Amino acid sequence: MNKLKHRNIGISAHIDSGKTTLTERILYYSGRIHRMQEVKGNDGGATMDFMDLERERGITITSAATSVQWQDHTINVIDTPGHVDFTVEVERSLRVLDGAILVLCAVGGVQSQSLTVDRQMKRYHVPRIAFINKMDRIGADPQKVIQQIKDKLGVTAVPLQLNMGAGTEFVGLIDLVEMNARFYDGNQGEELRIAEIPDDYKEAAAAARQEMLETLSLFSDELMVALLEETEISTDTIRQLIREATLTQEITPVLMGTAYKNKGVQTLLDSVISYLPGPCDREITAIDIDAQRKADKAGEPEPPRVTLETDDTKPLVCMAFKTVLEAFGQLTYTRVYQGQIKKGESYINSRTGKKVRFGRLVRMHADEREDVDVAEAGDIVAVVGVDCASGDTFCADSVEYALENIFVPEAVLRLSIEPLARDGADKLSKALERFRREDPTFRVMTDEETGQTIIAGMGQLHLEIYIERIRREYKVECMVGEPRVAYRECPTKKVEFNYKHKKQTGGSGQYAHVVGEINPLPEDSEIPYEFVNKVTQGRIPKEYIAPIDAGFKRALDKGPLCECEVVGVQATVLDGSYHDVDSSEMAFNICGFNCMRENLKNAGMALLEPIMKLEVEVPDEYQGSVTGHLATKRGVIHSSDTNMGFCTIIAEVPLASMFDYANELRSMTQGKGGFSMEFAKYKQVPKSIQEEVVTRRRAEKAERMAMAH
Repeated sequence: MNKLKHRNIGISAHIDSGKTTLTERILYYSGRIHRMQEVKGNDGGATMDFMDLERERGITITSAATSVQWQDHTINVIDTPGHVDFTVEVERSLRVLDGAILVLCAVGGVQSQSLTVDRQMKRYHVPRIAFINKMDRIGADPQKVIQQIKDKLGVTAVPLQLNMGAGTEFVGLIDLVEMNARFYDGNQGEELRIAEIPDDYKEAAAAARQEMLETLSLFSDELMVALLEETEISTDTIRQLIREATLTQEITPVLMGTAYKNKGVQTLLDSVISYLPGPCDREITAIDIDAQRKADKAGEPEPPRVTLETDDTKPLVCMAFKTVLEAFGQLTYTRVYQGQIKKGESYINSRTGKKVRFGRLVRMHADEREDVDVAEAGDIVAVVGVDCASGDTFCADSVEYALENIFVPEAVLRLSIEPLARDGADKLSKALERFRREDPTFRVMTDEETGQTIIAGMGQLHLEIYIERIRREYKVECMVGEPRVAYRECPTKKVEFNYKHKKQTGGSGQYAHVVGEINPLPEDSEIPYEFVNKVTQGRIPKEYIAPIDAGFKRALDKGPLCECEVVGVQATVLDGSYHDVDSSEMAFNICGFNCMRENLKNAGMALLEPIMKLEVEVPDEYQGSVTGHLATKRGVIHSSDTNMGFCTIIAEVPLASMFDYANELRSMTQGKGGFSMEFAKYKQVPKSIQEEVVTRRRAEKAERMAMAH
């Protein structure tokens, strides 16, 4: 494999921006498929939406990978979901990709999920191209979208094309780099016709090209001089400058077209090859586990990270970024960063330290697969039958590295679930175990008091899809409890403690004593819990400090208000005492646990609730009633924007009041309104509502306990 002729790209965007339709066109023009299918068509749905549920609902649920050939380059493409409930699919895809296409709607512009995807791309430093899709829609306004890219995403957008017409009048594009016009002829836009720029567009094209060059000159002295001296600049030089500035993420090139009407896709593929990075262009670093251990032991700062090389001759380092459990074993999507994976060889899982044999390697095309014997550095393949988790690093014998793990957002919604029929319990636990392993944002817990199984996820749609999959794939009908908000508790005032744990009943007893204070952490703290050790003169021996910390942590699982997780706690141990015979690690662990439990009751505990960022799109005439309705739900409106008779309202609303919002919005707007929401932050619940929630939760608990007995 020629590393310079290889690209790993992802296609990400807000819901319904046309990601899957665009991927379908990429497959068609590159010769991967011979007939285009539509996401919501009657011909079986798009190739990449291979699950029945995806085809029925017309949405992407799991990211799908495929590999295409374009101009003697190999492009691995991952089509990711737009719904925020499946955001982990985007997260783990971007973690291993080299470049991305950010698809934006020519009418909707930069929407809420576009902002989330943008944040994820920045988190993993992924260079991207923006593609303004749906140029054929009435109300398409690429200039407005370009301005939004600059304002909302805070990036330097550089349009490389000028549109000829928009909406029903959209006929083609002007390439500002080569200064020619492009028309997409034939029934399916497969014939790219390059012509001279029409006279009525010449002036606008010259002005747009000048603006493009002036923006690029900010990143190149050579271009700045050429512009000042008014000398001719070659197309190759411009291309090289765009590529360099894209790779360093100083600019985002902007292209446009309409995937549905087959215009602009081939030019986008050319740009992927010209401007997005190959495996050799990205610097990937890993943690040297051995060096880390030595540094930890010596109490030194973290050792420098190791830079990996996209070189087949070096020892293997690869990352399992997605797992799918199937009938014949686990399918593990893997990105090779350094070295080669060879079929039949064994490699070490850095997390577990165990050797694992890679018996079968396959290259994926949606749900079809083709066997391969070797995967080289820079490649993305799937390994069959390997037992591991998402985010695991595999290495050759000679190195012990770990790649940075994937960021996993918090689950905000919980449901209880149980099978209707007794004989369904086994199948249900199999299904839950499978989904838990495949999706890090899907949590499964057991309520210790009632024995109920609780599932937690990113939102209603997320959990709905899994319940539907359990019904279809495992043939288990389930009884599902009411959705419950994942509240949290936090202290609001300082508490000093002086706690003794003493148990002496003949034989060796238990003795531990801690003195210190509990303080609330600042509201914007990134960590939920902080332990501070200020014990001096060996008042408590060193080996007992960690057990105190572990005991404190254990007590934070259930708070005093309504047994929710406790966050925002800083625990400081200042003093204490121990007994030569009766003190032990266990005694200090129990002491820490009981001390935290008792003292939190006096820390002025407050309830925190998840606040969602909501984006509602409704016809203008409903704006007043929708904003008024949101106010009754304790919503805070941040902005409302009107465009082409539609109003977009951005608000923050507590998740607790949003459970039946889809139906409420439908009836309020005669079915014309739509919305999307994602988790924003946790915020303190107003006092009156806190009392209501606590009373209700305690009553529910008493009822469950009575039923259990």
